[in-house]
Parts: sequence; structure tokens; C-alpha cells
Amino acid sequence: MDPDQLHDCRILVVDDEPSNVSALLRLLGRSGYGFVHGITDPRQALREMEDFAPDLLLLDLRMPHMDGFQVLDAIRTLTPETEYFPVLVLTGDLSPEVREQALSAGARDFITKPFDLTEVLLRIKNLLETRALHLALRDTNRHLEDRVRERTRELASAQLEILARLARAAEYRDDLTGRHAQRVGLLSSLLMAELGRPEDEVQLVRWAATLHDVGKIGIPDAILLKPGPLTPEEYTLMKSHVQIGEKILSGSRFSLMRMAGEIARTHHERWDGNGYQALAGEDIPLPGRVVALADAYDSLTHSRPYKEAIASPDAVGLIAKDRGRHFDPAVVDAFLSLRDQGVLETLDARVRQGEGSESDPSVPLELAVSSP
Repeated sequence: MDPDQLHDCRILVVDDEPSNVSALLRLLGRSGYGFVHGITDPRQALREMEDFAPDLLLLDLRMPHMDGFQVLDAIRTLTPETEYFPVLVLTGDLSPEVREQALSAGARDFITKPFDLTEVLLRIKNLLETRALHLALRDTNRHLEDRVRERTRELASAQLEILARLARAAEYRDDLTGRHAQRVGLLSSLLMAELGRPEDEVQLVRWAATLHDVGKIGIPDAILLKPGPLTPEEYTLMKSHVQIGEKILSGSRFSLMRMAGEIARTHHERWDGNGYQALAGEDIPLPGRVVALADAYDSLTHSRPYKEAIASPDAVGLIAKDRGRHFDPAVVDAFLSLRDQGVLETLDARVRQGEGSESDPSVPLELAVSSP
């Protein structure tokens, strides 16, 4: 720490004896310290700590109205535990009991009255240099933490891009726009939020839902794109895409991938138990129940090579009729609430503008690389 930096430090003196304060201010001024301030009323110490923002406090212990120990206790409320704030105690009593009490209260060093001026300056210099080292270490740690966060975001961004491309690959053959997965993810997250789920769970579902049909990669085009009804054998093979998706996504240590596997396995279940695997009611995980509705609504309102789209109000009516049969009643109620708020009308535009894509800056990318 060079002399200029040292002398730019701010020093506050608190002592009820005006002569002691004056002597210390003169000493510090002659020694090159340009930012020094002294008070004789300890009750003003907290206000001066906030207004003057010192780097070092010189504090008498024996004072009327508020002694040095009380000042030290009050200072704790102003300085974080992780911050090194030096307090140099001025006292005529250096008994072991007083030293222990002062150190426990936050003092860093002691000066015995009457002062030895050389010793005062040396201890002030040492404490200020120690504080400067602590501040430099804090800044270095913050810089490293920022670098780690940025690197984490870069890794997460790459991972989420891979997930998004995998979702597009799964739907490429029957959704030429490539936006079905994004729309389902966005609507699923809105439904989760409407149901009052925590924000971290909402965001997990938002991304995990985009992979709900990843198992279609294993379904032949002749079945996936067939314009007419499927035979029983073809329907059995078509249903296998939920197991294929689960196998692709299972075994990950990341919560996002595990939830995606759960959704892939359960998004064709029905509330009444007549779904692919005959799960019923709350035996179906909530994300699967939510994505089942979001997937159905998006499939109804968008064309595919083998079917025409229907209008949103008609699709809403069909879903409402299936409340308590195909769909969880609570999820249907949340869906109808979104309808009443005008949210459904904005979904396509929001997705076209990039919401719900891997480049969406509102998505907490750390989700992709967080393990439980």
C-alpha cells in the first residue's frame, strides 16, 4: 500500500476528552492523513460511521453516556461479518479482562494512554494496510465469482441450446415451424405459475416441457405422419414414444433432465386413468398433468400434415369438457383463468419474439447446470 493510498484512508476518533481528540487529529494531520474526523460524544458515533464512512476507528473505552463497548456492539449492526473493519482501542486499562471483552466486541488492537506517538502511527498504518489487503481479497473473490457465474451461464447456454435442438429434431417431421415445443414449454410454465408453484419449478417445467415428445425420434414416418387412423399395432408403437423419451432422458444427475424424463413418460396420462400407462389422478406428477393440457391445446390449435387446426375458443371448449376426465380439474381451472386474462391470444407472438427459446435472457440459465 503506497503512502498516497494510505493517507487517503478515512479515520474517525471517538474520545470524550477533547484534548485527546485534538492531539490525535494534529498527529494524523502532520503525518499526511488528509481525511480525519473526531468527536467527543460517543452517542454520535453511529451517525458518523454512516456519514463519514471511516476505514479505521480510534475508540476510547471509558466514556459517559455510552462507553466504548456499547459503541462496538452498535457498530456490528453496520458492518457485515465478512468485512474487516479495524477498531483501535484507546484505554488506560489493559487488564486481561478488558482486553478479552474488547476483542470479543470487535476491537483489533490497543493503545495505552498516555500515547506513544510513534506506536500510534505504526499501529494505525498496520491496521489500515490489513484492511486494504482484506478489501483487495474481497474484490478479487467477487471478480472470481463473477467469472464463475459468467462461465456457468456460458455452459448453461450451450446446454440449453443442445436441448432446444434436440426438441426441434424430435418434432421436425410433423411440425415444420419447429415452435410446438417452445409453445408447449411457455404455456406449461404459465400454467405452473397460475397454480402458484415456486419460480424455480416454473422455470424447470418451462424447459423440461420442450422435450416432451423427444421419443418421437424412434417412431417411423409411416406411423408419425399417417393421415388416417392408426391400426392397433401402429397405435401401440406410437405410444412407445413415451418410453423412448424417458430412456433418452433418464439417468441424468441434473434436475432439468430428470424432470424432462418424467414429463416425457407421463404427458399422455389421463386424470381418469385411461391414458397410456393407466396412471390416474395425483399419481400422475403435476408437470405431466400440466404438459398434457398444454400439448393438447397446442396440437388442437395448430395444423399438422395429417390434420387441420381448430380455433382457440373451440379448443378451449373441448378442454373444458374434459375437465375431470382427461385433464386435472385444477389445471383446467388455471388454463381457463389464463384464457380470461387474454394470455392464450399472445402465445404465438411471444414465441415468435423469442420467449421460451434458448436465447431468451429472462430464463435463469443456471437451471441447466444445477444438480440437486
